[in-house]
Amino acid sequence: MTVTRKMKLRDILLITIGTALMAFAVASVFDPASLITGGFSGLAIIIRQLTEKLIPGGVPLSVTNLALNIPFLLLTMKLKGFRYLLRTGFATVMLSFWLSVLPVIPIAEGDLLLSALYGGLIMGTGIGLVFVAQATTGGTDLIAALIQHFLRHYSTASIMWILDTLIVLFGAYLFGVQMALYAIIAIYLTSRIADGLIDGLKFSKAAFIITEKPDELSQILMTDLDRGVTGISATGMYSGDAKNMLFCVVAKKEIVQLKELTKECDPNAFVIVTDVREVLGEGFIER
Repeated sequence: MTVTRKMKLRDILLITIGTALMAFAVASVFDPASLITGGFSGLAIIIRQLTEKLIPGGVPLSVTNLALNIPFLLLTMKLKGFRYLLRTGFATVMLSFWLSVLPVIPIAEGDLLLSALYGGLIMGTGIGLVFVAQATTGGTDLIAALIQHFLRHYSTASIMWILDTLIVLFGAYLFGVQMALYAIIAIYLTSRIADGLIDGLKFSKAAFIITEKPDELSQILMTDLDRGVTGISATGMYSGDAKNMLFCVVAKKEIVQLKELTKECDPNAFVIVTDVREVLGEGFIER
């Protein structure tokens, strides 16, 4: 099995699991609590609840999600081509599929705060998995991409933020400001969880070390920490002297040892430590 084929199978699996989590969050958490968190899922909740008096149970979430997405999927395919929509189309269909088959299990019924927290956690995980597979589930991000195709001076993110804000405000008008405030909590948590999955959950530390003993210190770090060290030529702008700066990335638990080893080797070393969101390569996350 080739690497490309493995990646395709992995992406299908990620989209399948991610959309299942998203569907569960929408149907079992956000819908029972009337939390409108934006996107077509938010519109689907609004439409279902508004049509409850006309249709028993209202228009199903899966039907609304698919019906809203289809025209924009077709328009996007015409403008950007079929390959652009392959993953997004699959993710959109899978989300509607899960919305139609998953049982509704209200895990936080009656508690708005728990609904916002649970829903944000589950939805964020689902969206993150879908994004890791380089796909989306259509909705407002698809509309934003279409609008940006004609309004190039606006970013897709800005357009999507405006569209989602309008949906949340509409939900606030229908269900009250309190619901909108809890929805904002869910939206924030969703974005944080999704960003964590996209950026990578293995946080590390990077150290920039300016020292008079670069050769000696680099050998100590490579031997004691078993980490690679890169030497970078630098110039002190005040003195004009040539400097040697070492660059080393270590796990969070190793940063204390790195500072201690540096201090023992060169007490006058100048050390800068910064957070690293994701590291690819030997000793860290595999590509």
